[in-house]
Amino acid sequence: MIRELLQDAESRMRGAVSSLESDLAAFRTGRASPHLLDRIVVEVYGVDLPLNQMAVVSVPEPQQLAIRPYDSSSISAIERAILKSDLGIMPNNDGKIIRLNIPRLTEERRRDLQKHISRRVEDGKVAIRNVRRDALNDLRDFEKEKLISEDEFHRGQDDLQDLTNKYVNDVDKIGEAKEAEIMEV
Repeated sequence: MIRELLQDAESRMRGAVSSLESDLAAFRTGRASPHLLDRIVVEVYGVDLPLNQMAVVSVPEPQQLAIRPYDSSSISAIERAILKSDLGIMPNNDGKIIRLNIPRLTEERRRDLQKHISRRVEDGKVAIRNVRRDALNDLRDFEKEKLISEDEFHRGQDDLQDLTNKYVNDVDKIGEAKEAEIMEV
C-alpha cells in the first residue's frame, strides 16, 4: 500500500520535472533550437495547429532556424504566427523556406531570462512539494484508518522525504544548467 503510494508520488514528481524541462527548452539562449518554436500555434484553414505539425524545423547553422512547411501556401500564416509570438525574431522567407536568424542575447536580456528561469524552477519545486503534501496526507489517513502501523507511517514518511529531496535536487540541477547556458557568451 505504501509502495504504491510512493510509486504514484514518484511518477507525479517525475512529471513535474519533465514539465520543467520542456518549459525551459523553450527559453531562447542565443543558440538556435527547434524547441524555441514549440509553443507557436498557427491559424491555417480555419484551425489552430502547432507549428511542428505543419512544418519541419531544422538548424542549418548555430544561429539560424529553417522552417520548411509541408504546404507552401501556409508560409504567410506561419510568418504571422511567428511575428505575433513573443520571440521577437523577424522571419525571412524565399517562397519555400522560412529562415529565422537568432540574435545574440544582450546582458540585460540574459539577466531577465535568468529571473524567469529561477521563477519557473521555484514553481517546479512547489509542484514537487505539493505532491509530497498529498502523499503525506494519504499516509496519515492510512494510519488513522489503522491500515498501517505507526512505524510504517514513519518509514513511509522518511521514504517520501528522500524522494522529494531527490527530485528537488534534480530541479535545481536543471535550473543551474539552463542558467549557465543562458549566461555563457
